[in-house]
Amino acid sequence: MTRLVHLSDLHFGRVDQTLTGPLVAAVAELAPDLTVISGDLTQRARHSQFRKARALIDQLPGPVLSVPGNHDIPLDNVFVRFLWPFYRYRKHICRDLEPEFRDDQMIVAGVNTVNRFSWQRGKVGRTRLARLSARLADASQALRIAVLHHPLEHGPETDKRLMRGATQALEVLSDYGANLVLSGHLHRASARPFRAAPDLLFVEAGTGLSTRLRHDQRNTFNLLDFDGNRLEVVTMGTRPEAPDRFTELDRAHWRHGPQGWSAVDATADAAPAGPRKRREA
Repeated sequence: MTRLVHLSDLHFGRVDQTLTGPLVAAVAELAPDLTVISGDLTQRARHSQFRKARALIDQLPGPVLSVPGNHDIPLDNVFVRFLWPFYRYRKHICRDLEPEFRDDQMIVAGVNTVNRFSWQRGKVGRTRLARLSARLADASQALRIAVLHHPLEHGPETDKRLMRGATQALEVLSDYGANLVLSGHLHRASARPFRAAPDLLFVEAGTGLSTRLRHDQRNTFNLLDFDGNRLEVVTMGTRPEAPDRFTELDRAHWRHGPQGWSAVDATADAAPAGPRKRREA
């Protein structure tokens, strides 16, 4: 079995300080093979905020793959945003804006969707899509996963503009056999196949630490367990009666077949997410 933890939208600079310790403890207990962070590590891309994000990353177990979000380039310093938008992110988090993780079970490809010229709306152009397709084409692993900040599809409840290039990105991911797309941005936890590409499962993460909660949701992150063609997505989050720790809020089971992803009713005998020994590399 392969286990991933999916964090997003931490927004250091506007976080619930009481949750940083519980978040690190929860991830450590789950012992993922990889932790991914799909952008917006900071609120205003300030050095102090990036240092706090870096300190949290350094406490997480195992490898961590992160991509930037629109909040990770300066909003209030237009000069820096246009000329050196990712300098602070590269200095404190990772020099590679589109990192990659590979082992004998999976390839996880980061995609940078930040658009310095349209601060909130993302963009993915032909150069990035060509690089993504080459990475996926070179993968022999059973799992092909893309991580990006901006969603490639919006539901009717979302009033934000879809990022530029989303349709083309879905086509590339589908054509090159991707299985899963992880994103954030909307502060909402969900999992469903894309309407335009049912062979791809779309998993969104909520905000792990920010006080900027939306859609009446709690602070959450995702736990993903893969076993062959089956996937279990667990939403871990805080509860009103236990606001200082992360416990299981929801669980969904999916199976991948010839027609794409389909939900599986397997919740009746599901065990709560808990400690696990990390598999050997």
